[in-house]
Amino acid sequence: MSERVSVSVEGGVAKVRLNRPDKLNGLDVEMFKAIVAAGEQVGADRSVRAVVLSGEGRSFCAGLDFQSFMAMGQEAVQVLTGERTGPANLAQRVSWIWREIPQPVIAVLQGHVYGGGLQIALGADLRYATPDAKLSVMEVAMGIIPDCGITQTLPGLVRPDVARELTYTGRIVSGEEAATLGLVTRACADPLAAAMETAATIAGRSPHAVRASKRLWNETATLDTPAAFELETALQLPLLGSANQLEAVMAKMQRRPAVFADPE
Repeated sequence: MSERVSVSVEGGVAKVRLNRPDKLNGLDVEMFKAIVAAGEQVGADRSVRAVVLSGEGRSFCAGLDFQSFMAMGQEAVQVLTGERTGPANLAQRVSWIWREIPQPVIAVLQGHVYGGGLQIALGADLRYATPDAKLSVMEVAMGIIPDCGITQTLPGLVRPDVARELTYTGRIVSGEEAATLGLVTRACADPLAAAMETAATIAGRSPHAVRASKRLWNETATLDTPAAFELETALQLPLLGSANQLEAVMAKMQRRPAVFADPE
């Protein structure tokens, strides 16, 4: 694991932290690779039941480190044209990896959340932001378009006209306005504490049910009604009568914390 990103796991919650505060956690090639590697690491860890994604220092991520990329010349283009994993190139995987992993992901946003940094956050299941956080689809200011998976994340969160306005103008919105628009789940004074509280709640639920729930919302977004209903049933049947489902019921009846088995 690169020093660009730190990973720790405690109580079923993985804390993934972007760790380049001197550059506002700006994205260079090494950071792209480290974020994807961190996602793959926690996604494969069966003991992890929720993920909290945050940035060290005063900003979550200020987007692309243009100085670094300009210095690399054509080598930097490999982020877009290099080998793909599934549908995504490396630039897209920094956001898409958080949709791919089976555990829910909560992004903690403060300071600058610009360009690729915003798109990373959009890949998370939930986003908690400080009221004064600054969010922007910033790419147009640099004469480019957003290309880190935004077409598969932003449309499910805001109206089409809002997505277009943000993309065409690159305007900066506060965490408070972002909550009103739907860009973030909530604005709160201490988003890290709120995220850890939510992650702990999720970690206390049956991991099989939580993972199935994430699949439900990820996959039904692109299905027609019959297929969506079929998936509901397909995901439900393996849960019914399973050890973790019975433990959930017994724990609730006995008013005690449940003890769930990790997925195999």
